[in-house]
Amino acid sequence: MKILVLSGSPRKNGNSNTLVDSFIKGAKESGHLITRFDCAFKNVHPCIACDKCKPSTKCVFEDDFETMKQEIIESDLVVFASPIYYYSISSQLKMTIDRFYSIDEKLHKNKKAMVFLTYADDAIETADLVLGNFRGMFEFLGWTNTDNIIAPSLWSLGDVNHTDYVKKAYELGKNL
Repeated sequence: MKILVLSGSPRKNGNSNTLVDSFIKGAKESGHLITRFDCAFKNVHPCIACDKCKPSTKCVFEDDFETMKQEIIESDLVVFASPIYYYSISSQLKMTIDRFYSIDEKLHKNKKAMVFLTYADDAIETADLVLGNFRGMFEFLGWTNTDNIIAPSLWSLGDVNHTDYVKKAYELGKNL
């Protein structure tokens, strides 16, 4: 299976990236092909709605999104990982998702998707707001949301290491 992991964490060793690392380890052990795109450490320009990408799919910005958009098109599974900041995903992941617009017509096909969310709040409703946005996007694209990891109450860097979420991420990757 070809898997694209889009990580929105701006901290290299943050809680979200720890889940991503664990998932990738399990998926690689099972022989899957993984591409990881760390949105916060890439040069991705926000979409400016100029529509120059229609119908060519060529964006006016030649940045890191352009170099990996084929990975999105060809992937069987896309994993979205982000901390929740002010009741939404990180801006870095959001900018990357917004650029899907340039290849929108090529994304409407049968794909699987997963969402990994980490946040300091302990209210499950916080994640429900974010998951609602992903559900809408997946429905629009015709993708199937196969599994999610919702990890609340992670106040500090490394808190995820003291939970079962790291093991769950590994097992999700391993058992694909």
